[in-house]
Amino acid sequence: MAISKKKRQKAVNAFGEELYVPEIQLPEFDTDLGFDTPDIDTENLNLDLFDYDREDNNTDVRYMRPRPARMPTACVRYDNAEALARDIKFKSGMRYDMFVSGSFIFGDFIEAFLRHNNCKAVKMTIGTLSMSKENVDSLYLLMTLGFIDNLRLMVSDYFYGHERREIVPYIYKKLDIDNRFQMGVTRIHTKTCHFESLGGKKIVIHASANLRSSGNVEQMTIEENPALYDFYDETYDILFESFQTINHAVTSRSSWEGFEKRLTSERPNPSNP
Repeated sequence: MAISKKKRQKAVNAFGEELYVPEIQLPEFDTDLGFDTPDIDTENLNLDLFDYDREDNNTDVRYMRPRPARMPTACVRYDNAEALARDIKFKSGMRYDMFVSGSFIFGDFIEAFLRHNNCKAVKMTIGTLSMSKENVDSLYLLMTLGFIDNLRLMVSDYFYGHERREIVPYIYKKLDIDNRFQMGVTRIHTKTCHFESLGGKKIVIHASANLRSSGNVEQMTIEENPALYDFYDETYDILFESFQTINHAVTSRSSWEGFEKRLTSERPNPSNP
């Protein structure tokens, strides 16, 4: 590819700065896309090499099977939620970027962070693709002990569809306390938690991990950032306005009974296949 030095085009970027873009002489491409199919030695082709569970590291073959991600210990910064919560200094303007191992559970960190810092979240919003019953129990504990006043939980429609008979009813039953809880369901893939403390600090946590353990090396960032918090909160306000699933005008007991009836009606009738 040849670049002409004789002529340069003057341009201005979005900041009003002058740029000089060189005139580029495009190469001529051969439009004949015909090619010969290479001969493959199928007799000696071993497709078993691509099994995922490779434990050895055989250097006698060119193409080796992929291996599960096992980072060296020095690269995994934290594998325990309690240890991480102890090391983070809760103060204005804080920001921590970290990598965590597959044994680290995002939901456990939220509990450990609030309890270790004796911090009350007057309003917390969590977005996650999926979660476990243990995550629900943790949030229930935080709500009943006074660490969370009001909680919003946004989960994916994928999770709701697969867990509507198990974890979803458990969420409603455990967390729908005194109109302090709201759950939304939509096509979402976020892994976030943001909350405002009793003292007015605005905390944002964003990660690659869902609330439950994934078995993967993950990244996570926690920061005290009012502008970012407001951006997250306004965005989730829009989502919950359209996709919330709890009608606070109806008592929680009536809501739970209605949900149970709906589940019962959805179950197939064995006598009427």
